[in-house]
Amino acid sequence: MSNAGSNAAPAIATAAVLVESEQLPKDTRLIKGYDFDNGVDYDALLSSYLTTGFQASSFGRAVEIINHMRAWRLSDEPLPDDADPDDPENSFESRNSVKCKVFMGYTSNLVSSGIRDTIRYLVKNRFVDVLVSTAGGVEEDFIKCLAPTYLGDFHLKGQEMRSKGLNRIGNLIVPNDNYCKFENWLMPILDQMLKEQKEQGVLWTPSSVIHRLGKEINHPESIYYWAYKNDIPVYCPAITDGSLGDMLYFHSYRNPGLVIDVVQDIRAVNSEAAYAKRTGMIILGGGLIKHHICNANLMRNGADYAVFINTAQEFDGSDAGARPDEAVSWGKIRADAESVKVYADVSLVFPLLVAQTFAK
Repeated sequence: MSNAGSNAAPAIATAAVLVESEQLPKDTRLIKGYDFDNGVDYDALLSSYLTTGFQASSFGRAVEIINHMRAWRLSDEPLPDDADPDDPENSFESRNSVKCKVFMGYTSNLVSSGIRDTIRYLVKNRFVDVLVSTAGGVEEDFIKCLAPTYLGDFHLKGQEMRSKGLNRIGNLIVPNDNYCKFENWLMPILDQMLKEQKEQGVLWTPSSVIHRLGKEINHPESIYYWAYKNDIPVYCPAITDGSLGDMLYFHSYRNPGLVIDVVQDIRAVNSEAAYAKRTGMIILGGGLIKHHICNANLMRNGADYAVFINTAQEFDGSDAGARPDEAVSWGKIRADAESVKVYADVSLVFPLLVAQTFAK
């Protein structure tokens, strides 16, 4: 029988559309953006991200989590400029006294970009305790102390640039001469390191090589100069995957024999996590640096805090694209940890994140 002439809506439609809602928990946040009628207040604007929704709310959650990490740290004070990095007070045992050890990882491209200056600020002021990067994330810092990187365009033609001796990193330009200057600076240091290995029995590791290069560069714009000054360890398990590897390759012909032991470093980075009271992870990008930090935190049954920022998706099963919950399944993040992934370009959001956390 048809209800076409009836004034009442069909019962099936009413039941489907007007489903009664359950009450949300009382502490559920309301969606509300920034009101520009109040003028431009950047602190209030960034604070409003938490209740804006989508990735803005993920950004706001990242601010909360990093500030919770910081609240647990024993001290945020940097070492004095004249501090001795070899002083026992700045030793591994001393670093383990902090109530929440902050691991920070970042990919090579970020050091090529202006994010290098944000990272240097964090290291200079000793806001982070352990660094993990790739070979490019190490060498690009030193190269920038020797010669500048330039702003170009994503659409510059590779063939034309190659003929001019110019290298493109996204929309950045690095002249090939920069790497020649890097070779001229690095080779005598490698010679001296080999001499110390032979005469003094020095066992070099990627982290001790970076520590030495940070001392040798002696430049206040360098991340690794400040890592040296503040005795912040820098782990780079893929130290040969970049210009550093090229230089080690050529050095092995002209002055063979230098040995860099990765086994001592995997023990060291895992111990950084295993003996920490609490740990937090700030991971910018994916790939090796993300997994190396997460795997170190497996040694303590997971980190207490985690903030991932990258643009990778999880549909292909890559570790880079994986959300924090996948790391929970491996024991790399604790089940009760505070964690968030922000799907965004690091160059856009990380300076804003630092502005709302460490820089305050």
